[in-house]
Amino acid sequence: MKTLNLLARIIPAIIMLQTLFFKFSAAPESVYIFSSVGLEPWGRIGTGVLELLASFLLLLNRQAFWGAILGIGLMIGAIFTHLLILGIEVMDDRGQLFYMALVALIGCIYTLYQTRSTLKVFIYTML
Repeated sequence: MKTLNLLARIIPAIIMLQTLFFKFSAAPESVYIFSSVGLEPWGRIGTGVLELLASFLLLLNRQAFWGAILGIGLMIGAIFTHLLILGIEVMDDRGQLFYMALVALIGCIYTLYQTRSTLKVFIYTML
């Protein structure tokens, strides 16, 4: 079970970290995606920074809950952007970006579920 929990954190972190190179280097695919939704260049850079933060938090055992929440938000945004604006396939990628976002979302949801006790501690601390 510990291996599954670890993989559910590492895989989304790797997926988000892998896309950073393309976002920060202004790769044509990233520029096309964010231009299509009217968020180029600040949306591309801002999303990259948030994905870096989510990845970092997912890899820290005590902060995985917060990384999962941030990762879920980012991946839901990516998935809905693909479904509503871009389409599943972008620039002949055969849906690779879309499917990687789905995998990252599933891993983040699983991590959120496994670390749900953090929410209880947070609520009790705030009250």
